Amino acid sequence: MDYVKLGNTGLDVSRLCLGCMGFGTAVPGGHQWVINEENSRPVIKKALDLGINFFDTANVYSAGTSEEVIGRTLRDYANRDEIVLATKINGRMHQGPNGAGLSRKAIMSEIDKSLKRLETDYVDLYQIHRWDYTTPIEETMEALHDVVKAGKVRYIGASAMYAWQFLKALHVAEQNGWTRFVSMQDHYNLIYREEEREMLPLCKAEKIGVIPYSPLAGGRLTRDPQEKTHRSETDQIAKQKYDATADTDRLIIDQVAAIAEKQGVARVQIALAWLLQKEPVTAPIIGATKISHLEDGVAALSIKLTPEEIASLEEPYVPHRIVGHQ
Repeated sequence: MDYVKLGNTGLDVSRLCLGCMGFGTAVPGGHQWVINEENSRPVIKKALDLGINFFDTANVYSAGTSEEVIGRTLRDYANRDEIVLATKINGRMHQGPNGAGLSRKAIMSEIDKSLKRLETDYVDLYQIHRWDYTTPIEETMEALHDVVKAGKVRYIGASAMYAWQFLKALHVAEQNGWTRFVSMQDHYNLIYREEEREMLPLCKAEKIGVIPYSPLAGGRLTRDPQEKTHRSETDQIAKQKYDATADTDRLIIDQVAAIAEKQGVARVQIALAWLLQKEPVTAPIIGATKISHLEDGVAALSIKLTPEEIASLEEPYVPHRIVGHQ
């Protein structure tokens, strides 16, 4: 496993991050393809064995049960001092006017609940789960600064939003002497490259670590479009992201397949290898729910695509509607 610094920090993270949205208990209105704790533990253990030290979850994933599974499993198998544990806040956790968002009240309440579920005294990376249009960013940044100073959080990060929003948050923090975001978790893969227009250049200029989610486009980059899985049949969010552009995306998927066949490797390795060679990507977040997903992901670290291969993968791309932001 390779390790790199997360943005402009001294924190070492594995080149791949294990996304934990697929672990927990299926709940009404949530993802129905998640795997339970019994099936999650071997996957998490394998990630540790492969050298992955970076784990990403969120309070809202499976109504908090993802955090619980991660907390118990890492407690049993890992050295906490070597684990980089990331979670997120914003999604609705209970009914009522204060059940979601990035207010000071929500942040102060939800960090303690996440720490309890994760069975830890601190979170390494606490991220805002997209932009909250109903709360002043000054309130959010000051509250995040306070949880850092309280020792409950080591670093803070953000996820999918417009570049102007992210820059505003960075400016507010700098202006007031508050803790600054060190990472951006954005939607970025071979069939969705809109982040290359503004967000990635901003992150590079500001030395922000980039940890893309959905690096395999919900599995679409790993198989023929006619092949179906339980996730592809039930993941409504992925359908909203990619169904509208399926015809044009097929050209890119075909190129992934062709290069994978030529090199004698799995398609996932080509899709991840492309992402790993893009600046300023730090660690793609792979949503592995099988041990084979992890093994394929780690194998991608040793693949270097030629400039000609990269050009052939990128040439068919056409502009996409912005998805992922709120």
